[in-house]
Amino acid sequence: MIATVWRFRVAAGKTGEFECAYGPKGDWAVLFARAAGYAGTELLKLDGVDDAYLTIDRWHDENDFHAAKKHLADDYAALDRRCEAYTCEEAWLGLYTVKE
Repeated sequence: MIATVWRFRVAAGKTGEFECAYGPKGDWAVLFARAAGYAGTELLKLDGVDDAYLTIDRWHDENDFHAAKKHLADDYAALDRRCEAYTCEEAWLGLYTVKE
């Protein structure tokens, strides 16, 4: 199992839209669910900081993740463009192996 991790700062007044798009049943999760190997999304909010979030997307393995990126590329790009309005900062924190 692997996890991809992103850090976000949410734009002022966009918290609701951000949470709907990036949450475990949100637009990104719906998109990823169309690909083999997707195992779920978590949305974490930093305590005491209104605009700081992490997303963790889990995949069965790295091959599934890369295949999904290729298979969903056009829809991923369109959703990414739409969601840019919800954030003022985003940073890729990497691909991690989930230790069980």
